[in-house]
Amino acid sequence: MDRRLALVTGASAGIGAAFVRMFASHGYDVALTARRAERLETLAEEIRLRWGVETLTAPADLAETGAPAQILDHLAANGRVVDALVNNAGYGLPGGYAATRWEDQAAFIQVMVTAPCELAHRVLPGMVERRFGRIVNVASLAGLAPAAAGHTLYAASKAFLIKFSQSLHLEARSADVHVTALCPGFTYSEFHDVNGTRAQTSASTPPWLWLGADEVAATGYEAVEANRPVCVPGAPSKALAALAKIIPDDWGLALMASQGSRFRKL
Repeated sequence: MDRRLALVTGASAGIGAAFVRMFASHGYDVALTARRAERLETLAEEIRLRWGVETLTAPADLAETGAPAQILDHLAANGRVVDALVNNAGYGLPGGYAATRWEDQAAFIQVMVTAPCELAHRVLPGMVERRFGRIVNVASLAGLAPAAAGHTLYAASKAFLIKFSQSLHLEARSADVHVTALCPGFTYSEFHDVNGTRAQTSASTPPWLWLGADEVAATGYEAVEANRPVCVPGAPSKALAALAKIIPDDWGLALMASQGSRFRKL
């Protein structure tokens, strides 16, 4: 195929769907994967009609250990390789750590950490060989901020993605493969609906802290094109990220101890 292909995980809504539209608007064919097949097909049809690019859908649950290989095998069977990868799939697991089942935490790690690393590992050799690649790991402002109680592995998984992206950025830059960790703050999407914190978070967070998914995806696209290893969209979130770097750890933990319940569920 003449056009490059972008693979986006968690593509059925929110930031993932916005990334699909963003890459398609820049002339990429797009491969969409998420659990909800019907929503993938609806979005794929929209993309085909609006931009005239090829769309492929690969419904999959990244909590299943074989899913990354199955997705890429599906694309290979259609004669395609991945030129751009957006590791966006993710969710929050509410509750205190001791109150949750380990099976749920293990599935969370598989989706949030293992699957993104495996997908990047599988597509990176081809990118290096072709001397072109784009990898966006959608992390979070939470990965740069002090930890909070509840959703215990969420910030930890996002901090992992940030460090992973920085290292991969250094390894791959000589091969013209760009790697960026995108670290949005509060974003209008289905994220808080799925984890049951929509009313709690909306009531306690001022509107000026929120960004739209389209704005986040556009900022992420620009950042990976510029090969910036870490990108924080929005001036308020940039200010919070800068503050997190300079305040002492014990101050940060004290702040999260007093404020974390406003947006986390124990």
